[in-house]
Amino acid sequence: MDYSRRIKPCINSEIGKLNYVMLHAPGCEIENMIPENAHKYLFSDILNLNEAKEDYKNFEGTLKRVSNVLYFKDLLIDVLKLDSVRAELLEKICKREDITYLIDYLCDFSAEELARTFIEGLDVPSLSERFVMAPLPNLFFMRDASITIWDNVIISKMATTVRDRETLLLDAIFRHSTIIDTEVVHPVEYYSMDGIGSIEGGDVLIARDDIILCGCGARTSREGADALVEHLRSKGGKKHLILQELPLEPDSFIHLDMVFTMLDIDRCMVYKPVIMNPNFKTFHVEVDGRNKPIMTEEENLLSALAKLGMDLNPIFCGNDKDYPSKREQWHSGANFFAFAPGKVLGYERNYNTIEALGNNGFEILKAADVASGKVNVDDYQRCVVAFKGNELARGGGGARCMTMPLLREQVQW
Repeated sequence: MDYSRRIKPCINSEIGKLNYVMLHAPGCEIENMIPENAHKYLFSDILNLNEAKEDYKNFEGTLKRVSNVLYFKDLLIDVLKLDSVRAELLEKICKREDITYLIDYLCDFSAEELARTFIEGLDVPSLSERFVMAPLPNLFFMRDASITIWDNVIISKMATTVRDRETLLLDAIFRHSTIIDTEVVHPVEYYSMDGIGSIEGGDVLIARDDIILCGCGARTSREGADALVEHLRSKGGKKHLILQELPLEPDSFIHLDMVFTMLDIDRCMVYKPVIMNPNFKTFHVEVDGRNKPIMTEEENLLSALAKLGMDLNPIFCGNDKDYPSKREQWHSGANFFAFAPGKVLGYERNYNTIEALGNNGFEILKAADVASGKVNVDDYQRCVVAFKGNELARGGGGARCMTMPLLREQVQW
């Protein structure tokens, strides 16, 4: 990959052709969970690393065929080679996690060793609380801790402190990378009183260059959404923010992208019992940099988008069948990632949902065939690249959750 010119992140939609994406493959941090601490790390079960790697292989391979892939760990090692960044990160992380006594010890680590420690944790087998620095088993869900909106990278304010270190590491990467050139924004810190509020990337979708969607539920609070409104105002011009209330439980509803994702210019994946349910309210916030935002309640998310000129044909998770939709949504059946208009990645295990896509004009391709080069996605107008995810799905996220897009091409609406 040629890095003679630094990458300038820019995302104007959920579906534009993908040019750069950041990934982190599941690693040893996954095996540093045990049943006693899985819930602390926000998992409902422990994962098998070998199986997770096998699931991830063709997902990653597909993205390498259709885009340029950057890896979180490589970018972290790059910035940790700078003494000032290393010192700053060690102080921030150790103070935040109340382990300042480790600073002198960790100072002697190489950039590679320190990056591995930040990700996998620091293991002291003789202690009852074995990890004096906790592992980051959620890290392969790259979507949550940072968000690319237009030409800025937003650093999330996580709802749980167990994921705070991810935001500190990403902030350092985006501020100091020799490869990426961007302005970093912290909306909650900048605009929310006393830093109150949370906002996570799984809740934020860019429907069109002037329309942002934001889920409000267990992970993104109303204060976090208000901070996002202020950030949109700071960009000037007229923008639209559509807020969608989400159920607070079960865990499968933690983010908007678990019940709604964009598939094409005129198609979306919908989990009907939430998105079409009047009990979960939808609000349209009209944002103008010069005036006070105006909020109105809408019938639902799809009708709010239609009023703004986005008439989307919904394809329903579980093929609109009662039990299949509930079962498949639990395993991220509504969570698809578009790498071009009408071309998406998703779990093949959700076969009712995949069948619904097939019935709506999406050619069903095997990720192994795409990753190997046997099948070329350019030969299809619309396709769903289905990859094995039996182990990954147990982690509570899907294809969109595992990607952090940095650069997409503009969509011709």
